[in-house]
Order: sequence, then structure tokens, then C-alpha cells
Amino acid sequence: MILESGDEVMKKKILFMVINMNIGGTEKALLNLIEEMPEEQYDITILMLEKYGGFLEYIPERVNVKYLEDYPMLKGLINNPPKQNVINLFKKGKLLKGFYLGLITIISKVTRNNIAFYKYLLRKVPQINDEYDIAVAYAGPMDFISYFIVYKVKADKKIQWIHFDVNRIGFNKRFAGRIYKHFYRINVVSSEGKEKLVSLLPMYKEKISTYANTVSSNHILNMANQGIGFQDNFDGIRILTVGRLSKEKGQELAISVLELLKRDGLKIRWYCIGEGKAREEYEKSIKERSLTEDFILLGANPNPYPYMRQCNLYVQPSKYEGFCITLSEAKCFGIPIICTEFTGAREQLVNYSQGYIVEYNKIQLYQSIKQITDKRKI
Repeated sequence: MILESGDEVMKKKILFMVINMNIGGTEKALLNLIEEMPEEQYDITILMLEKYGGFLEYIPERVNVKYLEDYPMLKGLINNPPKQNVINLFKKGKLLKGFYLGLITIISKVTRNNIAFYKYLLRKVPQINDEYDIAVAYAGPMDFISYFIVYKVKADKKIQWIHFDVNRIGFNKRFAGRIYKHFYRINVVSSEGKEKLVSLLPMYKEKISTYANTVSSNHILNMANQGIGFQDNFDGIRILTVGRLSKEKGQELAISVLELLKRDGLKIRWYCIGEGKAREEYEKSIKERSLTEDFILLGANPNPYPYMRQCNLYVQPSKYEGFCITLSEAKCFGIPIICTEFTGAREQLVNYSQGYIVEYNKIQLYQSIKQITDKRKI
């Protein structure tokens, strides 16, 4: 669990801070973690920036749910281009605020450190009233949440959780170098991910630990029995991919690979569970390649397990990941799995006899799928 071996066994008040409860790997990992935390030992609170997400209804009743009420007002200032924020303030006649925000933004850009920026944004936001034994910046690395946990939450111990490849997501090394000193532990979801973080922040080597995302096989198998799965009566080869529709998840590679497989005359369909900003682009690509009936975007689904149970092959074609919890989930069904070479992949498939890892390459992925389907005659 989160407690260290030396901690006294008693009910602990723990706060997890996340962006929202969107259907994604980080949010699913949190639900799995909570599932493994005995109610008699933990009083759990989830603090969200936004009241949003398909996993909201899956939060156990015993968990306290809170929202940062000030975030809707702050979101634009955090996400909009700085110039736009300043212009908006000028248009409202708030010249001094616009000037000061512009100055703070410039300083943050030059120093590559957002501490002054967040301090200014949160200057009127009070600390959270409740006190906790442990407060966790769970949706990490996200600079705003890390800052908030450090300066706006009262807790005996604070933990930073890293779910992504810090070499691939624009990790702010200078910000982390100053903020992470306030965390007594930094959890990274894979050993490879830990090594990458240590290389960037060697001064915190002793407090950086590997904490793999938890997966309950019994829970997953039970969920698989609670849904219907595929409903198209297709009797050919079914490939499944689960993940939001975005460039880093690699669905564009999958589309191009399916085109090659169809040219070989294979009776095959590729299904994607997930939703995202790239849907329109992918739909266009699918149509241009005449794959409308064979590359199926199923949309978001909090229970993908009936599909995992029924598919012939699971493929994760991501450009990068931090751990990729769907690999562990797919393993529960004993099906062949192919994934690209991303952080955490080898750790999960090294002892899985039906696991195959390829580079992020159309030909390699195509050949790997062909070998499996030919060998197994599926």
C-alpha cells in the first residue's frame, strides 16, 4: 500500500488530487489502487480540478469527492496563450492586472519555472481546510497539481506520482527541481520510467521509487462477464486497441497497418475503444483508405473487458507511455499481445509467453501481426 513498513497501522486520511475522472489509464489506476486499500485502514478523498469523466460513477461510495471550485476561473489563464490572457484583461479595463500577469508570465518563461506564475494565480485561493496524513499529487507530472499539493494542502507527508515518460511530455526539470524537494516520496509507475526521472533529477534519487499500477485480475474477469462486447457478428480476425484517440496512442499507425493487412486478403477488423481530439482526423484517414467497415472506432467505454475477452489479438501501438495499464489488463485473458517499444513495455511482457514488442514502425507491426495470425491460423 501507500504506507511504508514503519508506519503505524491505523486509519489514515489520504488525499489524491487529479484533473478529472476521464476514462484513461491514470484514472483507472487510481480506482484500482483504491480498490486494494482496506476501508478500515484508509479514509480516502479525491480532489478533482473538474467534475468530469466517465469514471465518476465508478468511484466507491466510501470515497469523499471534492472539487477545486476556483479552477474554472483559473483554467483559461493556465491553458490559453499568455498574450491572449493579457489582451483579455486589457479589454476589460484591468490594465494593472494585465500588465502584472504579462510580467509574471515573461519571468516564468525566461526562468523556465512556473512557481511565480502559480503563486500569483493562487494568491487568493485559501488552503484546503482539512488536514491529511498523506496528500498525493496523483495526476503527475502536472505542475499545477504538484504546486497545489505543496502549498495549498496541509498534510504530514506528500507524495508525487509520475505516470508518464518524462522524456516525452515536456517535463519542466527546473520547476520539478524546486518543487519536488517538498515531497517525501516520488512514485514512478515503471522501473524504466524511474531511471529516466533519476537521470533528470539525480539529487532526489533516494526518494524516487517504482510503484507499478495495480491490476486486479478477479475484478477484470468479473467486469468482462458484465458486458456484451462485439455485436457485429463478424467471424474473422478481431484486433483490439484501447486508448484515447490521440497522436501519442498511435492509432494512425494502426490504420496504415490494417490497410496492408487488407491488401493481403485477410478477413480482419481492427476495433478501437476510446475517444479523443484526433477522432475527426482518424475518420478521414479511415475513409480515404476505404477501411470504413474494417477499422471501427467504438468510442469511450469504462468497461472494455468483454471486448478483450472476445478479441483474437490485442495491439497497443503507442508512441510513448508511462506504464500502459491496458497491457496488464489484456494479459488477464491469456490472449496474444503486440505493443510498440515504449517505457514499461518490457517490464510487463518479459514473462508473458504471448507478448511481442516491435518498434514504432508500420512494416514491423504488420509483419508481427501476420506472423501471429499465420502461426495460430486465427
